[in-house]
Amino acid sequence: MNAGCVILACTLLVGASSGSKAGQPLKPPCRPGFSQNFYTVIVSRDLLHGQSILKDTTLSSERVKFEDCQRNREVCFVSSDPNFSVRPDGTVYAEQEVGNLSEPVQFMVTARGLHDPHIWETTVKLALAGHPHPSPFTKIGIEEMLSRVWDSPPRVIKFLRKHQRGSSANGLRRQKRDWVIPPINVPENSRGPFPHMLVRIRSDQDKDVGIRYSITGAGADQPPSGIYNIDPISGNMFVTQPLDREERASFHLRAHAVDMNGNQVENPIDLYIYVIDMNDNRPEFQNQVYNGSVAEGSKPGSSVMQVTATDSDDSTTANGMVRYRILSQSPHSPIPNMFTINSETGDIVTVAAGLDREKVSQYTIIVQATDMEGNLNFGLSNTATALISITDINDNPPELTVRTFSGEVPENKVNVVVTNLTVVDRDQPHSPNWNAVYRIVSGDPSGHFTIRTNPITNEGMVTVVKPVDFEMNRAFMLTVVVSNQAHLASGIQSSLQSTAGVTISVQDVNEPPVFPVNPKMIRFEEGVPAGTTLTVFAAQDPDHFIHQTVRYSKLSDPANWLKINRTNGQITTMALLDRESIYVKNNVYEATFLAFDNGSPQASGTGTLQIYLIDVNDNAPVLIPREAQVCERARPNSRINITASDADADPNIGPFVFELPSFPASVRRNWTISRLSGDYAQLRLRIPYLEASVYEIPIIVSDSGNPPLSNRSVIRVKVCPCDDNGDCSATGAVAAAGLGTGAIIAILICIIILLSMVLLFVVWMKRREKERQAKPLLIDPEDDVRDNILKYDEEGGGEEDQDYDLSQLQQPESLDHIINKPTGVRRVDERPVIAESQYPVRPSLPHPGDIGDFINDGLRAADNDPTAPPYDSLLVFDYEGSGSTAGSVSSLNSTSSGDQDYDYLNDWGPRFKKLADLYGGGDDD
Repeated sequence: MNAGCVILACTLLVGASSGSKAGQPLKPPCRPGFSQNFYTVIVSRDLLHGQSILKDTTLSSERVKFEDCQRNREVCFVSSDPNFSVRPDGTVYAEQEVGNLSEPVQFMVTARGLHDPHIWETTVKLALAGHPHPSPFTKIGIEEMLSRVWDSPPRVIKFLRKHQRGSSANGLRRQKRDWVIPPINVPENSRGPFPHMLVRIRSDQDKDVGIRYSITGAGADQPPSGIYNIDPISGNMFVTQPLDREERASFHLRAHAVDMNGNQVENPIDLYIYVIDMNDNRPEFQNQVYNGSVAEGSKPGSSVMQVTATDSDDSTTANGMVRYRILSQSPHSPIPNMFTINSETGDIVTVAAGLDREKVSQYTIIVQATDMEGNLNFGLSNTATALISITDINDNPPELTVRTFSGEVPENKVNVVVTNLTVVDRDQPHSPNWNAVYRIVSGDPSGHFTIRTNPITNEGMVTVVKPVDFEMNRAFMLTVVVSNQAHLASGIQSSLQSTAGVTISVQDVNEPPVFPVNPKMIRFEEGVPAGTTLTVFAAQDPDHFIHQTVRYSKLSDPANWLKINRTNGQITTMALLDRESIYVKNNVYEATFLAFDNGSPQASGTGTLQIYLIDVNDNAPVLIPREAQVCERARPNSRINITASDADADPNIGPFVFELPSFPASVRRNWTISRLSGDYAQLRLRIPYLEASVYEIPIIVSDSGNPPLSNRSVIRVKVCPCDDNGDCSATGAVAAAGLGTGAIIAILICIIILLSMVLLFVVWMKRREKERQAKPLLIDPEDDVRDNILKYDEEGGGEEDQDYDLSQLQQPESLDHIINKPTGVRRVDERPVIAESQYPVRPSLPHPGDIGDFINDGLRAADNDPTAPPYDSLLVFDYEGSGSTAGSVSSLNSTSSGDQDYDYLNDWGPRFKKLADLYGGGDDD
């Protein structure tokens, strides 16, 4: 080869997409990366360093470029083949002379941002001129690429020499290129063998000192650990197992070099390992079934729906680029291909006209998504179902099934369905395009009929809304038009069958008699005598074509004043008509009458007669008030305002005339009346003083009728003494009021009852006292001076000392009536079963010397009493200690009763009177 530079012809142009100009269609959003995932360049068999042949590329320069949407991204390009490198402008060149190429060369080019972690990859193939080259998407092409990457000789990566940092400018640029360590590309899903050597890490100081190599980072000593390892002696780096790009697309490791003592010999270098994507994942649809819709009659190009599938493979390579196509359509009507799909976006649109919901309401489409940009030979595919519903439009007008309908209706009936109009509409049921709307366009000027739509059957129900009369119209001829709630679609004309005629026959029925004037008003003066003819209240039979007889009867007559002639309806009075009756409201009296015919069935009607009663002066006025009071001494304010009421109406009422009668003469002598107005007057005392009492004063009241009526009324006036304010005092009021005979009798009866109750109480107390005195041994509690057992309301827990012997509670053995009984314990809380004994009758008080016998007799009588409590019983007292503060009582000597003076007992009061009599020698009362 020549020493000159042979330039390789493969330039990757770096550009930026420009924004769309005004008026031009918008382009898809810019996505940074290579314009293609695979480039093929035709080169000669001999490559010299520096050769550049742009015209040899098989693709146009517009497509061979790197898109940098930000315009300021710093990107470096790295080749996976050590024999080739990439300049910053994207030109690929040979690192050394390559001669006599026998087969195409294929390698990966990686673009990596200097200040961000993004990476992009593409494949460049150098095809030999005149040599057949397989497609990159064929199986042979994929295997060839993987074999080239996997079987290429391992590269040697050297650590950066510290002394090279201070070189010349050319050295600096060389240093910059060496500083960027080319990434290591490893294809995923490799079959091995493992471990497989990737690169060799080497330090230039390995000749001087012993070097130990190691790697750190995720995939080495960090999870997922053990994927990569390195021979510490040779520096050979291995991959130990197959990789999966979908789990982890890249690894960042750091290589270290230390001496035998563990001292760092070289600065760590960064190793970037990229997993080359393989097409090992099928496209997956987001849904297995998609639902879309399009209106019937849509034009070609109408959008229907969009299906979307995703591929887990690298979307920047052909492995993850999905393309869509339609596999089948069902049904094939009107043509097999009614729809098409955008291969890149998945949008489904119509391609032909003729969609008709009434023929085909739904289409089923099988959509296939294939990766490898749709290559069916080597791409992986998946399918989904798209259900396209054809939505309805109002392209079918409703049509009546027949041209003429008929029905019958009885007269005077409403809300009756005469006939049903049936209609056919091929649009979607129960939608505005199907719902029928009926209109009557002629034949019913009075509005007797309307047509309602049955919401279930869509039929038109002709209904009577206003009563029809057989005598006026025996039949109706209607013209009906039917339409839809929604307007017809553009270009659709109404059908001739949307109009029909409806014939309705009216059936004659027996109608009730009708009063021509109802209610009927007549005017009469009140007081019309019985038997007076008021009017003729006759009814008419609407059935002109049937001769029927009408009869009358009374239905309502509250005051029973009227009667009606059964044949001709003449109304006469049976009593005087009184305007002031409670049955007259606002001067009007109402009565209701019934008219009925002799038809079959019989029909009847009602009529109301209103009688307006004109008032006559037949009621005299009545004085108001009927009672009043004045002071006994004439005062300026001692006046009584009087008026009158009249049941008549104007002008037979006020103004009223008030006057005092001439008899008795005392009335005019003591009283006088002065007129205030037409309806009011004042009654007052004529004399300065009148004795307090109740006076009945007659007053004659006359109205203004013609002739006037008068009434003699009496007003009760109470004359009473008054205080300074002119008010009747309480004394005067009571005196004037007085008591009636009934009140006095009631008071006397109450007094007698109270006296009787007091007398009965006194008698009862005396009798009770005698009963107590008849029982001398049962001493009254007030005279009982013995020590008694007192009962206290104990609310506590009872006695603290519960340890006592009930056997000690026994009767004394000295009683005569139980001496002969066997000795034993006897309960004293039970009633003794012994015969009752009579108390001994003592004729006189015993002698004081016989006090012992008296006590024994009393004890014996008490023990024989079954109702007496066990007061007298043997008591046992516990010993409570010695040392009484009272000292010894042995010095107390008993004396005879004669030595004692018992007169002091008389000073103790009546409770000790009996004791004083016993020991004092006094007389017994």
